[in-house]
Amino acid sequence: MAAAPKPMGPYSPAMRAGDLLFVAGQVGVRDGTLVSGDTVDQLKQAFANLRGVLADNGATLDDVVKVTVFLRHMSDFPRMNEAYIAEVGDHRPARTTVAVAELPVNALVEIDAIAFAPVA
Repeated sequence: MAAAPKPMGPYSPAMRAGDLLFVAGQVGVRDGTLVSGDTVDQLKQAFANLRGVLADNGATLDDVVKVTVFLRHMSDFPRMNEAYIAEVGDHRPARTTVAVAELPVNALVEIDAIAFAPVA
């Protein structure tokens, strides 16, 4: 059974290139609907979705080496950082955070990732 949400468009949730796994951007969608709440609530769901895509491809959050966080409001940066730390724990992948004008489904946050996950 797949752990990842179904894509909302014509793209692959993840693509492998050798030992690298490129995960498409994840927003805070559950059961096809954006979760209610603020940036932190959506970030938590986006991480749940990211974990699902990783699991479907034989990887975990500990395999992630690079993350990009897209924020609708850079004023959410401090709260996003707190929630991000709660999600990643002591694992600290390289990260870029950028402010954007708009995201799919009117989301407040989106995350994508690159994982180093050698094929067994």
